[in-house]
Amino acid sequence: MDGFTQTGDVGEWQPNGALKIIDRKKNIFKLSQGEYVAVENLENIYGVLPEIDSIWVYGNSFESFLIAVINPNQQALENWAGQNGVTGSLAELCENAKTKEHFIAELAKAAKEKKLKGFEFVRAVHLDAVPFDMERDLITPTYKKKRPQMLKYYQGAIDALYKSSK
Repeated sequence: MDGFTQTGDVGEWQPNGALKIIDRKKNIFKLSQGEYVAVENLENIYGVLPEIDSIWVYGNSFESFLIAVINPNQQALENWAGQNGVTGSLAELCENAKTKEHFIAELAKAAKEKKLKGFEFVRAVHLDAVPFDMERDLITPTYKKKRPQMLKYYQGAIDALYKSSK
């Protein structure tokens, strides 16, 4: 096949001529304006934030923006809450509108630093105090996200985020 092998990976050519693998073909989707999103790449960028233990970024072809389900880092969240006069249990902090605004602002800051395109910014978040786990069939034994199962599990939260963000 002309020296190329089909692996199911998506790559981009680097200025030095090297090929950098940026995502799996099956983890790419299109938003309503036709932009393609390499979701795993975005999760790697956003996932390095100290406030985030785990993140699942989601979008679909009927919507124009991305949303995310986040497992916040408990210590970082409690420190932020203490400094900003926000009180409550971890679960209550996750439901707090001020907390969600803080996470969206942190994601936007990371997106700007990495020079992401506007459609790659996460516009709304659902915070889940319970880490993604195998008991709920959300991850594999090697901690890879099971995207179809996550969509099914978080469908109610996703629908609410898209509805309230319009």
